[in-house]
Order: sequence, then C-alpha cells, then structure tokens
Amino acid sequence: MREYKLYINGQFVDAEGGATFESINPHDQSVSCKCALGGEKDVQKALEAARVAFPAWSKTKPADRAKKLRQCAEIISKNLGAWAPIEAEDSGSVLRKAMGDLGQSAITFQYYADQCERFDWLRPLPLIERPAMAQLYVAKEPVGVCSQIIPWNFPLLMAAWKLGPALAMGNTVVLKPAMETPATAMEFAKAIHDAGIFPPGVVNILPGGAEAGRAMTLSPIADKVAFTGSTVVGKEIMEGAAKTLKRVTLELGGKSANIVLEDADLDSAIDAALWATFFHAGQACESGTRLFLPETLHDDVLSKIVEKTKKIRLGDPKQMTSDVGPVVSKRQYERILGYIEKGKKEGARCAVGGKAATGPGLEKGFYIEPTIFADVKNDMTIAREEIFGPVLCVLKYKNVQEAVELANQSTYGLGGAVWSKDLPKAMDVARQIRTGTVWINEYHMLNVNAPFGGYKQSGIGREFGNEGLEAYVETKTIYMDLVGKREKKVWYDMIARRG
Repeated sequence: MREYKLYINGQFVDAEGGATFESINPHDQSVSCKCALGGEKDVQKALEAARVAFPAWSKTKPADRAKKLRQCAEIISKNLGAWAPIEAEDSGSVLRKAMGDLGQSAITFQYYADQCERFDWLRPLPLIERPAMAQLYVAKEPVGVCSQIIPWNFPLLMAAWKLGPALAMGNTVVLKPAMETPATAMEFAKAIHDAGIFPPGVVNILPGGAEAGRAMTLSPIADKVAFTGSTVVGKEIMEGAAKTLKRVTLELGGKSANIVLEDADLDSAIDAALWATFFHAGQACESGTRLFLPETLHDDVLSKIVEKTKKIRLGDPKQMTSDVGPVVSKRQYERILGYIEKGKKEGARCAVGGKAATGPGLEKGFYIEPTIFADVKNDMTIAREEIFGPVLCVLKYKNVQEAVELANQSTYGLGGAVWSKDLPKAMDVARQIRTGTVWINEYHMLNVNAPFGGYKQSGIGREFGNEGLEAYVETKTIYMDLVGKREKKVWYDMIARRG
C-alpha cells in the first residue's frame, strides 16, 4: 500500500500528532493509499515556510521560473504511464480519462512556462502632459502566499491548473488536495522534491479536510485563496477570506444548459448529450446536465438517447473497456441516489437508469446507472441543484427564446452548449446564455489559452489564458515625473514659493 507524508518546506513530514487517513478505492472499497492528515498547525507551518520563501522566489527571473515549470511538465510526461493507474484507482476515473488528464497537466505547466516568459511585467503608458509632464508605468507583481484548495474529480490536473499560474507569476503556494484523491498530487510532490526543482517553501502540498481548509482561508499569512469545488463551500471560503480581505478566485458549481436547436446535426448532438453528462460519471462541474430539446424533436431524440445510454459500459476504471467508472465515494454515491429519488417524487419520469448499478465486478463499488429524467420542469430540485453524478434532466421548449430564458433561469452559470448547423444563429444564442463557457457543436473541450470560470454563483475570477495569470498578480502604477525643476511643479505657487 502506498503511504504519503505531508510536503512542507522541502521536507516530507508527519502531520501534527501523527494524524493519518486512508483513501478508499471507489471500485471495490479497498484502501488505495494511507496519507498524513494535514490540520491547522500543519497549515500554519506550510504558510510560514511559503512566506519565508516568497521574497527570493518572487525575485527569480521569469526565464528561470519558466525553466522550472517545464521541468514539472517533463516529470509528469515521464511518469504518465505509472501515475495514470494510481489516479484511476484513487479516484474512480477510467484509465483513458486519467491518461488524458495527466497529459493535459503536463501541457498546463508548459503553457504557463511559455506565458511567464511572454508576460508584460512593466508596461509604459503614453506620455502625459496633464496635470504635468510625466511617464507612467503599469507594473505587475506577485500577490504573495497563495492558499490553493482543489477537489477530487480531476486530482493532478486541478493541481496543475492552480500551481502553474501561481508559480509562473512568482507566488509561493500551499496546495491542499482532496482527502478522497491525494495520491497523484503526492506522487508529484515526491517527484519535484527528488528532482530538486523548487527551493524549500515555494511549493507545499498537504492533503487535509475542512480544518485545513479553514486554516488556509483564515490565516493572515495567506494573501490569496484559490478554490475549486461546491458553491456552498465557496461561499464559506469567501466569507472567511473577507476577514483579512484576501484575494479570491472561486470556480464553483454548475447546472449547465445543453440546447439542441431544430436544425442541429442530431447524430452528433445525441452522442454529445451523453458525453456532456456521463463523462466521469457526471462528476464535472460544467457538465451539460440540463438538455433542452425542441417540442418537435423531443420524443424522437429522447428515445435515441435512452437507447444509447443503455449501451454505456460501467466497470473497473483500470480496464480500457470501461466507459464509466464509479462515483468517488460512499458519501457521493448516497447523495446522488437521494437526488434520483427526489426527482421521482417530484414527478419527473425516469426514462432509463435510476438506481444503483449491479452486475459482475460492480458488487463492491459505488456504481450508479446512467440516469435520464424526462418530463422535467425547470423548478424541480433535480433541474436546479447540482447533483454531480450521472443524471441528465431533459426539458422541452417551444422556441429559441424560451430555450434561452429557461437556460438562464439558474443560480449557476459555468458552462453550456448550442447545437445548430447555422453557426451565426448558434453564436447569437451563445451570446445570450449567461454562462462562462459556451460550446457550439461540442462539449467539455477546455483549452488553457481561453479563460474558464463562472457567472453568478458559479464563481469569481477566471483560470487559464491571460486572465488566469492576472489573477495571481497585483497591479501597481508608477508615476515618473518629467517636469524636473522645482519651480515648474504644478504645486510650486501654492506650496514651495511660500516657504
């Protein structure tokens, strides 16, 4: 069994008091790994180490920081074959997804290495003559010590999304992986330590629960909190960060609308509806869990989607033949099944699935049948709240304007899609949906060049792209006087000559 310690100040250490926890394999409930459990005192040590390391790291040349980020990318690429099965076992992610996520993690570090070298750290503005002749500069500087809290659905990829921009911009970090999925983040910690990439204290990684998260949020040492997870916890973090006016970026929940227009390529739209919802057993924040179908196509499209859903193969995540694995934990399993029962009680019609999955190889795991509800109303619980599981809600609409209105009747605004052969029409609809990302004739495709984040209660701030870098810097204006002589200053008559 794999065992991990906390990584603090360039050393692997036990948690205060020797606290540990076990991560459970959701496929068969065996122990995936044993890990030290970070608590408040451990977080304090990590934050103090990050604070000590910050001055020197923040002054490191961008080219040198970029070189270290490229080393991170190389390490992940080198270990992809070894770490993918670990992540599959730890998280329930099917092996194909785990391999793809690790590959994207390497790409993320490479991207931020490139951007670090290209970033405009000191930008001159045009000369000004009023109120006096001067040269102005806009300087970008690191925020400082960053607390970073990531969820369990994309373990190493989320770590890369957080670490990459923070380190590129000259910040030091304390990263908390989720207790459900600590393994690949800790494998990464061991690899960067063995390679001697970062000075002690620049990168600290310690799995922990709510106690550690609160400490990372409330400590006055931390200058910024970056969190990905539920909206409920995001609100708590924002409230806690307000006590010291920390900068925050929050990527939170979603209930995204997937709108099929009458002129869509239905074969693609039908397949993508499954992909949008059942990818990673529905455990993606921007999943297209509300499918909007025109009344003229509803029955035919629904029938085809149901038939295709029946053919999805559930199974051991480490087998390449599995399409969908288990959900991550018993707690999540019970939560999703509770939502399914609530959907039935509120009058939605379960068209397929609707219960725990059974069959050879699934007996001990947290498997749930891919589930589709029809006759869903937009005010039903399953249409309003984020289920974070393999559950699709299908809703009818009369015309495009009604589809847009229904799509926007949500407290969330993270993702969404429009399907149409008429691209200008699709673009028009996309512009009307109040959400952070809209795909046209596609779903789940994220790219580090394009900002990602949410409207409304789906979050604050953006990751990726230049916006993702800007989230980790402060902006300073430098005013350089070009008037020179004292007697020509605008304030001379009022102040200096009277002295």
